[in-house]
Amino acid sequence: MPIQKFVRFEQKSFFLLLILALAHVAFAADDVPQVVLKGTVTYAQNHKFLELPFDVPKGTHRITVDIRYTDRDKETVLNTEIFDPERFRGNSGSNKSHFTIGESDATPSYLPGAILPGKWKLVFAVSNIRSNMTSSYEADIYFDKASDDVSFTDKPLKAEAGWYRGDLHMHTGHSDGTCKSQSGHSVPCPVFVTAEAAARRGLDFIGVSDHNTISQYNSLRELQPYFDQLLFIPAREVTTIQGHANFFGSMRFLNYQYGTSAVPDITILAKSARELGGIFSINHAEAPGGEICRGCRWEPDPPVDMHFVDAVEVFNNGNARGTLSSRHFWEEQLRAGFRPTAIGDSDNHQPQRPLDQIGSIGSPTTVVHAPELSVPAILEGIRAGHVFVDLYGSRDRLLEITASDSHGTAQMGGLLTANAGDTVKLAIHIVRCQGNQVRVLLDGQQMASLADEVLMHDDQTAERTWQSDGKRHWLSVEVRDLDGALYLLGNPVYINNY
Repeated sequence: MPIQKFVRFEQKSFFLLLILALAHVAFAADDVPQVVLKGTVTYAQNHKFLELPFDVPKGTHRITVDIRYTDRDKETVLNTEIFDPERFRGNSGSNKSHFTIGESDATPSYLPGAILPGKWKLVFAVSNIRSNMTSSYEADIYFDKASDDVSFTDKPLKAEAGWYRGDLHMHTGHSDGTCKSQSGHSVPCPVFVTAEAAARRGLDFIGVSDHNTISQYNSLRELQPYFDQLLFIPAREVTTIQGHANFFGSMRFLNYQYGTSAVPDITILAKSARELGGIFSINHAEAPGGEICRGCRWEPDPPVDMHFVDAVEVFNNGNARGTLSSRHFWEEQLRAGFRPTAIGDSDNHQPQRPLDQIGSIGSPTTVVHAPELSVPAILEGIRAGHVFVDLYGSRDRLLEITASDSHGTAQMGGLLTANAGDTVKLAIHIVRCQGNQVRVLLDGQQMASLADEVLMHDDQTAERTWQSDGKRHWLSVEVRDLDGALYLLGNPVYINNY
């Protein structure tokens, strides 16, 4: 099946596109500013300061400002600065027409921090205006602009549908990520080093998920314009004593203090992540616990309500068969009727690790089909299960699965209705895996009736048929080498009432 055909989403993907459309509507809604400051500047104000006060309501966590003025081509220059009720918050001269100031992050030139209610001042320093000119200006001010809370860029990095490769779990000097300094000393590693490694890997997106902190977001906002082919997804690793989870897709603070009155159990934590619009993903669920790795093993008491869990990190640190594989845990959730998406991430703490080593950035890689390269699109692709894991972090391996019967068609993550006796046809499109073997699994078990097939071509579609018994199942596909090492794992197609 040609790659392009994957854009023919089945019913669940229709809802994915609908959600994305609604997200764009939501972003359009915050295109309406809460405050508009308008006026004119004449030569009488040349080399003077024009103060424009405005009120910020209590409870605001972000301010975004868009500035326009006329006659720039005639050498009119307005320099911009802003003050909150107590202090100076930044100056960008005339080099920025858009900036945002949040609790954790701000556009370079501006200072992040608490958004104090009360009287703020936007200031134009009139650097130059000619004696015969009158320049009109407008400053649009937004409170809590949604698009600036979920992304470090205001437009997709790529507008076309495709498979996008990423790593959603890594650490920098904002928690316990380290690298070698110029003198060879081990130091807290700057975010830039991690981003550079991801770019060398050829990734399309990353999540810098430092432990229980949001300070990395300020660095990411500064770096995103430079890394205009690498999408930064807001992320953090929520680290508790009874398990770790990643939270993607929001820059808002998430209270992680499990065991307190505010967060009495993990379900409250997962619910809070959902309410903030993000994804809650369980990390390395079967890792060692105790003093070997404090809180790393997923064992919350009481157990989390899996209705609020969107994904499970099935492979961590490039190890498919050792203690950092959580495949058994993931399959237990599938057997219970839940549908968390399987992802795989490096959990990298040393971004200078050579890319040919296990656990380097992008080893393994989570590969997501999305209609564009943007934060909302990647997150909705994960929620929908349009994902496979590339254990070795290649740049070009591909796994697409289409299941069809008389009732319809489903892709990975989708649902297919199949009555007893119905024949389900599987079309498995695999690229860059010549010499390896494809395996079809029913409910996590190899089917004796469907033998493994050795792939003879670099771009091949393997076809299989399976007769439904009318019960609930999941069908998944994996690619292994001839020695049994796992290369690719696809998310399931779900059969009947999942």
